[in-house]
Amino acid sequence: MNYYSTNRQSPIVGFKEASIKGQAPDKGLYFPETLPQLDKEFIRSIENYSNDEIAFRVIKPYVGNEIPEEKLFRIVSETVNFPVPLVPISESISSLELFHGPTLAFKDIGARFMSRCLGYFLKNNSKKVTVLVATSGDTGGAVANGFYEVEGVEVVILYPSGKVSQVQEKQLTTLGKNIHALEVDGTFDDCQQLVKTAFMDAELNQQLFLTSANSINVARWLPQQFYYFFAYKQWLHNSPSGDKDPVISVPSGNFGNICAGILAMQTGLPVKHFIAACNANDIVSEYLETQNLQPRQAVPTLSNAMDVGNPSNFVRILEIFDHQFPELKSKLSSCTISDTETTATIREVYQQYNYVLDPHGAVGYLALQRYLADQPGQKGMVLETAHPVKFPDAVENCIGRPIEIPAAVQSIMNKEKRSVLMKADFKQLKEYLVN
Repeated sequence: MNYYSTNRQSPIVGFKEASIKGQAPDKGLYFPETLPQLDKEFIRSIENYSNDEIAFRVIKPYVGNEIPEEKLFRIVSETVNFPVPLVPISESISSLELFHGPTLAFKDIGARFMSRCLGYFLKNNSKKVTVLVATSGDTGGAVANGFYEVEGVEVVILYPSGKVSQVQEKQLTTLGKNIHALEVDGTFDDCQQLVKTAFMDAELNQQLFLTSANSINVARWLPQQFYYFFAYKQWLHNSPSGDKDPVISVPSGNFGNICAGILAMQTGLPVKHFIAACNANDIVSEYLETQNLQPRQAVPTLSNAMDVGNPSNFVRILEIFDHQFPELKSKLSSCTISDTETTATIREVYQQYNYVLDPHGAVGYLALQRYLADQPGQKGMVLETAHPVKFPDAVENCIGRPIEIPAAVQSIMNKEKRSVLMKADFKQLKEYLVN
């Protein structure tokens, strides 16, 4: 499989080079030259396959021959070695729980796969690699965990000061060793712009071997398809014969997660419709109404991982649909949910179904509930992207009781935070990286 830049001004590369570079030299995102079509019999008999086998069959066309099959199978097995349950909430809505990995967030799968791929590609590399990543919350912890103590790799994580939860901050600032946290006085968009500028700085790239671990990197983005297939496998098992394909609601910030799901659909996964569930940072909701994609400054919300005013991955969704707006709109809709509606949804779902949503899942749940209200007979699932314990103040105020703290969180809460405070200034970032 080869990859081209969405800006179409850079050379075609293979999976290895796309993974190592992260972003194309022309500032575009790498995108597969062709979309593989999965065997229909595989989809029909998906219940007969293990999650390891499903993940391997999904990712193999994108990797090609650049990782031996035996090694690739081992990588995906290590990537998905925790449960991803589809849990019924109501008669028409289920929750795909993506928070059972080591950092309690959906980004564990992409980060674990990418770290293992880079470890394989760089095992004989003489020059130390610097993984540079911006996070709005969960990416930082997942990347830190995935790359912790990986030989020959230094990780530098930029996060917006005061705009991530305490648990999220602890996950990305307490590991030490090869993991370094930069606390930026600004927004996630500021952090993301600093990272993009670093990749475009010729002098810096001569001195350092830089790569990215955001979902702009194909090795982070593509494996996010896995859990959509795991969900469908359970959907078939849980649904009575004759049930329709699911509607899937995805809490959306940088749009890498929903983009992976749409890619899975275009390559053969049965999905009725996708909903991009947005908070106040809803430029895609506006785009689907006006066909005008107008980035703007991000505003802080309770669902902080979605506080993105310029979602990088939306360009890949446009590529999937060949920039044909009518086809895109037939498969994707969007819904904007306020913080007030988010807290009300957490409270109501807990009182009615005894199920605890985190703020991101609550945005997705309400967006799906509204869509299904106009689609009699259809059912769907919401992606629960993070454990509620990451947002204790918002959630506990809604449900009226403390959230049980998982052991993985208890072990880090008393650890010392280690971060370097900096302005949203590229010169300051460059000096830090060089020195």
